[in-house]
Amino acid sequence: MLTVLAGLGLGLSLIVAIGAQNVFVLRQGIRREHVLAVVTICALSDAVLIIAGVAGLGFLISAAPWLVVVARWAGALFLLSYGVLAARRAWRGGEELEVDDTGAAASAPAASAATLTRTRLAPVILTTLALTWLNPHVYLDTVLMLGSIAATHGSERWLFAAGAVVASILWFSALGFGARYLGRWLRTERSWRILDAVIAVVMISLAVTLVVPVLGA
Repeated sequence: MLTVLAGLGLGLSLIVAIGAQNVFVLRQGIRREHVLAVVTICALSDAVLIIAGVAGLGFLISAAPWLVVVARWAGALFLLSYGVLAARRAWRGGEELEVDDTGAAASAPAASAATLTRTRLAPVILTTLALTWLNPHVYLDTVLMLGSIAATHGSERWLFAAGAVVASILWFSALGFGARYLGRWLRTERSWRILDAVIAVVMISLAVTLVVPVLGA
């Protein structure tokens, strides 16, 4: 039981941080748009990475550091592109949250029908996968660090991994499905423009932090 709790604690400490993936999950949760799909992909991806780390994939990444370099540049490019799109939404505006009497919410421009701006499932899935798998930190933290620490638990390393997987499921579920309660503060176009501006700053800043260590080396 203590081993499971140790994995749970470390898993939360690595996941609960301001990052591109968490920001995207939060935004989808606020929009109440394909939340289940986003949460499922994030949690399953973490589970795969955790299992791979415990199984020894971390040694492969240590032996081939160029894999992390490729992920670093690809991730920076994607984050920069997503940040520019968020900045464009913040600049142009035209988005607000409409909440009906039952509490259901949808994102729509001005007072138009919600279906006009509802994002299709496929782009959301691809964005979620990109934000997860093109992030080099996920390999360093989840695979290398968590896998190395799990190895110290010997035969109980899989219990440690189970705790970390549970932490991922709990966090992404809380972030995605709990974000809807923020909707009351995001009913105006100005609120959404501020949110998108913050997202743009976070995404572009993360893109810069990914490449600065390489350029400064």
